[in-house]
Amino acid sequence: MRGPHNLLRLIRTGATFERTGAMGQALEAMEAPPRLRAIARVMGWPFRWLGYAGDPALPPVTRAITALGPAYIKFGQIMSTRPDVVGVDLAQQLRVLQDQLPPFPTEVAKRVFEAETGRRVDEVFSEFSEPVAAASIAQVHRARLADTGAEVAVKVLRPGIERAFYRDIDAFYLAAGLMQRAAPSARRLRPTEVIRHFEGVVLGELDLRAEAAAASEFGANTARDEGFRVPQPNWGLSGKRIMVLDWAEGLPLGDRDALAAAGHDLTRLAERVLQLFLAHALRDGYFHADMHQGNLKVGADGAIVALDFGIMGQIDGYTRRVYAEILMGFIRRDYQRVAEVHFEAGYVPANQDVHAFARALRAVGEPIFGMDATHISMARLLNYLFEVTERFGMETRTELILLQRTMVVVEGVARSLDPHLNIWEAARPVVETYIAENVGPKAVLRDLKRTAQVAARFGPHMPELIESLLKRRDTEVNLSVSAPRWRAAGLVLLGAGLALAGVALGTQL
Repeated sequence: MRGPHNLLRLIRTGATFERTGAMGQALEAMEAPPRLRAIARVMGWPFRWLGYAGDPALPPVTRAITALGPAYIKFGQIMSTRPDVVGVDLAQQLRVLQDQLPPFPTEVAKRVFEAETGRRVDEVFSEFSEPVAAASIAQVHRARLADTGAEVAVKVLRPGIERAFYRDIDAFYLAAGLMQRAAPSARRLRPTEVIRHFEGVVLGELDLRAEAAAASEFGANTARDEGFRVPQPNWGLSGKRIMVLDWAEGLPLGDRDALAAAGHDLTRLAERVLQLFLAHALRDGYFHADMHQGNLKVGADGAIVALDFGIMGQIDGYTRRVYAEILMGFIRRDYQRVAEVHFEAGYVPANQDVHAFARALRAVGEPIFGMDATHISMARLLNYLFEVTERFGMETRTELILLQRTMVVVEGVARSLDPHLNIWEAARPVVETYIAENVGPKAVLRDLKRTAQVAARFGPHMPELIESLLKRRDTEVNLSVSAPRWRAAGLVLLGAGLALAGVALGTQL
C-alpha cells in the first residue's frame, strides 16, 4: 500500500547500508562527490539502529542488499556487471547475487509443485535434487523425468516473494515522488513513470506461466541463430509458481578461468554476447532483458545458452529503426546525423539547436573511439550524458528503458570477458546488416507492400464508409448539399481509389 509510511523503508535503506558498513564502500566505489558522501553519512548515522543487520558472513555491500530484499537484489545484480562503474572488487562481491543466494528448503519446493500441478513429485520425477541455484525471485532444482529419463530444470518461486516485491516497489514510488518535489529539474526524467514501467516488468516475473511463454517465443525467434540455444518449457508440468524446462548444461559465463581452461575464445564470446543482443533487439524487436552472467552459460560446443526469461523487452519497428540509426551514427562518428535522428523522433524538443546538440554528442562519443576500454570511466561518461540530456530538455523515453538498461548490462558482461573489447566495432556488422535490410530500398518496398495490404482490406467496406460519411455530414452540418457534401464525397472517393491502387500494388508485390 502506497503512502508516507514508506518513508521508513527509505530511511531503513540508508540505515542498513550504514549499519553493515556498506555505505562508505559503496560511495567510494562509485566515486561519489565528497559533499554527497558527507550528506549520506550524516543522514544515515543517526538512524543506524533502524537498519537490518544482514548476514555477517557476507561482504558489507552484499550483506546490505540481501537484507533489504528482492528489488534491491535486482539492482545489485545489474551493478555486478559494471566493474567500470562500481570497481572490480565490488563487482566481484556483487556477483553472488546472481544465483548464489540462500535457498529455501527442498520440501517447500516439492509442496509448491504438487499444489500447482496436482501431481506427486515422486510420480513425475525419478530424481529431484537440492537447489542448484537460488536467485532473488526463485530457485532451481535439477530433476529427471520418470517417463522419459530426460533431465530438466524445475524453477520454483520463493515463498512470499510477491508481498516482498510490492513492499519495495511502493517505497520506490515514494522516492520518485519525493525526487520530483525536491528537485523539479528531475521531472523531465519522469521517475514515477519509470517506476511504473519497471513494476509491470518485474511483477511479470512472478507468474512463471508468462515466463514459459516468453521462453517458447524467444526460442522460436532465435531457432536459426548459430551458436545460441534457448531451453524449452514443459507446459504440462508448469504453472503460476512452477516452471519445468529442458536442462541446460554448460559453464557459467561469469567464470572466466573455467572458460579459458576449457579452450573457449573469451574475446569471441564477448563479441557474440553483444551481437546476439543487438540482433534480437533490432531484428526481432523481442530480446532477453536480464542478460547478466548468472543467466548465461556456455555449452561444450561454444554455444551461448540463455536462461531465466522473466524479463523480456519488446520494441516496435519504428523505434528499432531510430535506435539503429543512432547506433550507426555513433559507429560512423556522424554526430550531426545522430542529432537529427533525435529531433526527427521527437526525443529532443524542436526548439533546441540541433547543431549544438550534435556538438554535445561529439563530446560524449569521441573519447570512446581509439581508446582502450579499460581507460574509459563509464561513471564519468554517464554523468556527462545526464548533463547533456538535462541541458537539452530530453525526457525519459519509457519505451526505451529496458533496451538502454539491457545494453548497459550486456556491455558489462562482454567487458568482463574481454576488458579491451571495442563495443562499437563489435556492434558494427549487426547494425549495418539491419540498416541495409530496414532503412534502404528493400525496406521501402516492404513498407509499400504492407501499406497496400492494409488498404486492400478496406475495399469491401468502401460503400458503407461512403454512405456513413455522407449521412454524418448531413446530420452535423445544416448546409446545402452542394459544396460540403461533394468535398466529403471527394475525400472518400480518393480513399477508395487509394485502396483499389493498394489492391493492385499488393497483388504485384
